[in-house]
Amino acid sequence: MSLKIDITNHILTITLNRPEARNAVDPETVLELVDIWTRYRNDKDLRCAILTGAGDKTFCSGADLAKLIPLFTGARKPETDADKAVAQNGMLAQQAFLRDFELNKPLIAAINGDAIAGGMELLYSTDIRIASNKARFGLQEVKWAIFPMGGSTVRLPRQLPFAKTMELLLTGELMDAEEAWRLGFVNTLCEPSQVLEKARAVAETIAKNGPLAVSAVKRSVLANFGRPISEGLAKELEFGIPVFLSKDAQEGPRAFKEKRDPVFKGE
Repeated sequence: MSLKIDITNHILTITLNRPEARNAVDPETVLELVDIWTRYRNDKDLRCAILTGAGDKTFCSGADLAKLIPLFTGARKPETDADKAVAQNGMLAQQAFLRDFELNKPLIAAINGDAIAGGMELLYSTDIRIASNKARFGLQEVKWAIFPMGGSTVRLPRQLPFAKTMELLLTGELMDAEEAWRLGFVNTLCEPSQVLEKARAVAETIAKNGPLAVSAVKRSVLANFGRPISEGLAKELEFGIPVFLSKDAQEGPRAFKEKRDPVFKGE
């Protein structure tokens, strides 16, 4: 298996587990990622997810240049069942990298090392990012004459200043963790050994909150990004009103009044 999966206290932890290949995504990993994203989205018991990589050198180096990219360029013929599935349906890779997959629950990135190419692009769909102070970030596709099609030309300019975005995209050079933090691309920097621990602490805080409210907040932010304010405010009601009408919305204030921890059921 290319992924390690752990579920504890409503929290799903996904570890890219190919350290020998810098946690690059090969066809098998593509299928496993699509499966786990789908499971996370549909399982009401899972309230928050963490994505990280094995080891302390690389979070993810993107699509495997030996196994995945050659399938798309035609330089390699499909050999395994996973090869055939990915070659026949190019959307699977887009879903694996969250380019074309609507994730309506929180996703925290525990960036244990370098996030490069598709590894950088995976971060665009994460909500909170805890990074090693040794991590580096970048899009090196142009160095190999390929295009960063994981959403970089669309999403990155919305998450970094324009000039820095163009520098990363056109030069293929890397940005260090300090600059990524200074520009607001990551929330927190820490020692490599503390990355997962700090990510879990954030996940535990989120998992204790009302799951319907948390999901609706994320969906509203994504749906209203870039809309005119008046249109966004109207759209916000579509997400917020059902939360107010839920049983959890009754339980929250009741627990506060009774000075106890709320018991949310996502209903």
